Amino acid sequence: MREALFYEKRDGKVVCHLCPHECAVKEGKTGLCRVRQNREEKLYTLNYGACSSCAVDPVEKKPLYHFYPGHTILSLGTWGCNLRCLFCQNWEISQGNPPTVNLEPAQVLDMLRAQGPRCIGVAYTYSEPVVWYEFVLDTAKLVKEAGYKNVLVTNGFINEEPLCKLLPYVDAMNIDLKSFRDEFYRRLCRGRLEPVKRTIEQVHRRCHLEVTTLLVTGENTGEEEIEALASWLAGLSPDIPLHLSRYFPNFEFTAPPTPLEDLYRARDIARRYLRYVYLGNVWDEEGGITYCPECRRPVIKREGYKIREVALKEGEGSWLCASCSAALPLVGRVFVR
Repeated sequence: MREALFYEKRDGKVVCHLCPHECAVKEGKTGLCRVRQNREEKLYTLNYGACSSCAVDPVEKKPLYHFYPGHTILSLGTWGCNLRCLFCQNWEISQGNPPTVNLEPAQVLDMLRAQGPRCIGVAYTYSEPVVWYEFVLDTAKLVKEAGYKNVLVTNGFINEEPLCKLLPYVDAMNIDLKSFRDEFYRRLCRGRLEPVKRTIEQVHRRCHLEVTTLLVTGENTGEEEIEALASWLAGLSPDIPLHLSRYFPNFEFTAPPTPLEDLYRARDIARRYLRYVYLGNVWDEEGGITYCPECRRPVIKREGYKIREVALKEGEGSWLCASCSAALPLVGRVFVR
């Protein structure tokens, strides 16, 4: 347990400024995230170093398809979340009380060093990394100083000041843009859309960015919404990879899995605006292929999370299509398993 960052005392309560909820927390209580508690007018983080999940994953599983393709990454998660999505796919750790082991930042660095050269760094993932912000910040500093990479897989629901404090240590993010309608966020997630859009706008200028949208049956699969989401992302950069992921019933949501035709239609719409659109949570031969934006030939073929074929050549500071020499927005070396 550590004293939290980003709060102030007010009328016997503490007001947390980590995320846009700005929870006013009474003595002995926690905010919506369940992991930041008022104790004698000080805000404490209850999950500092409390690790609920740990694995070495393919970086594609985050999902990141344009960041050190084919490499692995040490992946850590905690418990708690600052949203409450009724369809949460990881509700056991985000909304439950899972068993945890305690880690210190130096231990994480030792674990990372033991993985070998294919492991590029640490991903703060599985649960929402914002809610163990202090541990992520401390660990990310050590990881960065040691020459490794930091990745956040996040819902993007964070205030501007803490985001700016963390960003110098972050190399890549995958941000979950759950819907392009504020009504969806409020009704199904207890959140808001605008703070997430603001985070995406800031992040795409500062580090590598990919975006994921879970297509929930009957909720965010409409053609107008997909078009609005994709065109907005393209206004930032048409090179931002978008991962459209298939929903399955989970937590408190019982709608059937996303129909495949909805997934394919959404991909077709998004491709009108974005150069790189992928499908997740579905076995689709084309869903994981990276195509050259100029000649449309495959430059990376994936089977699940594994890279099977590469048609790239090295240029000056960039990867080029082996067929037409067009530049590809890929970060880092490509490792073929």
